[in-house]
Amino acid sequence: MRPAGEQLLPALAARLRQRRQRTLASSTHGEFRAQFLEAADALPLEDWQRLDTGDDPFLSHAFLAAAEASGAAGPRLGWQPMHLVLHDARNGLAGFLPLYLRRHSFGDFSHDWSWPSAWAQHGLAYYPKLVSGIPFTPSPGPRLAVAQDSPPTTRTALLHAVLDCAAQLGVSSWQCLFVRAPDKALLQDADLLLRHSVQFHWVSRGERDFADFLERFTAQKRKKLKRERRAVQETGLRIEARHGDEIDASLWTAIHRHYVDTFLRHGNHPAFPLEFFRTVGSALGRRMVVFIAWQEDTPAASAICYHDGHTLYGRHWGTDIDCPGLHFELCYYQGIEYALAHGLQRFEPGAQGEHKLARGFEPVTTSSAYWVADPGMRGIVASYLRHESAMIANYEAEAARHLPWKRPADPEMP
Repeated sequence: MRPAGEQLLPALAARLRQRRQRTLASSTHGEFRAQFLEAADALPLEDWQRLDTGDDPFLSHAFLAAAEASGAAGPRLGWQPMHLVLHDARNGLAGFLPLYLRRHSFGDFSHDWSWPSAWAQHGLAYYPKLVSGIPFTPSPGPRLAVAQDSPPTTRTALLHAVLDCAAQLGVSSWQCLFVRAPDKALLQDADLLLRHSVQFHWVSRGERDFADFLERFTAQKRKKLKRERRAVQETGLRIEARHGDEIDASLWTAIHRHYVDTFLRHGNHPAFPLEFFRTVGSALGRRMVVFIAWQEDTPAASAICYHDGHTLYGRHWGTDIDCPGLHFELCYYQGIEYALAHGLQRFEPGAQGEHKLARGFEPVTTSSAYWVADPGMRGIVASYLRHESAMIANYEAEAARHLPWKRPADPEMP
């Protein structure tokens, strides 16, 4: 017998299809019409291009459509797309919210693995839940996206529409994951519960190049990092950066092999098939970059990244060889050099990893927002998150004390 959440999923999706469109009143800008799409590709490309997403590579037609078409973000892996779209009174696109009905939490990085048992203790089902986030991508980014010419009330209308949808479907919760400041403020004002976590990001401080970046390190930490890089250089590996539209089919096959091998080594499921990377690489072009280590003419290791005009995002890595320091070179140092060379202000190399501190990645708080349907469970979650937030704040402060920077009293400081 299938789990209860899985049994409910088709019924909830069918119920949603029966009410695909409805009208939302807006006190100052007429009416918005809400529509729920069963695929990102159902929204015309010209509408995607009107959305003000800051050129985010993940909240893009290229990424979401490829993830869904390849099955990575599809029902087989527990992602039921039902993206929320708002149209204005002239039937033009007003706003977009990525939205998935989920029967488990694999791949959304919500870290709510213990929550289903808490719901069960109170005679409630945790799944299905609604999630607004990017599949398998814990990168902060825009969520409540509006068209460039839409009124300020559009984002509020999107929020009201998804909360109405969640209430009518009877799901346990709606989770808006890894939000940035504008969305965070709106969600907090709407009385959603905020949950914080810590990631480690490189932040530009006006350095000219990598050597300039290393000048911020203490002498001991700087020597260790240089020695780590030199060990990779002495292997004779040739390292190259290629953008998505510079990678042919055979090279993608090797890169995908690296990606799959890393997941399998750690007992995890590699969700993205080869076709996803070929498709999204071609579509995103220079917004995707892969750092490749070549052993003569053979691609021996690779690290897949994406970027917009401000930030580089590290996502996947893998290798065919055992080379000490190669992971740090491809996943961290090459990314910092690329960011500096291309005027990017931030490098987010992925979730977790305290070892990033010694390499100049600073602890940064990320935020997600939660709407919980049951009042009793909302109170329990709110209490839990208050305690968790205090621990997160203490952890971030403690982590910052382990950064490799010179201190003001350091004699090396000018």
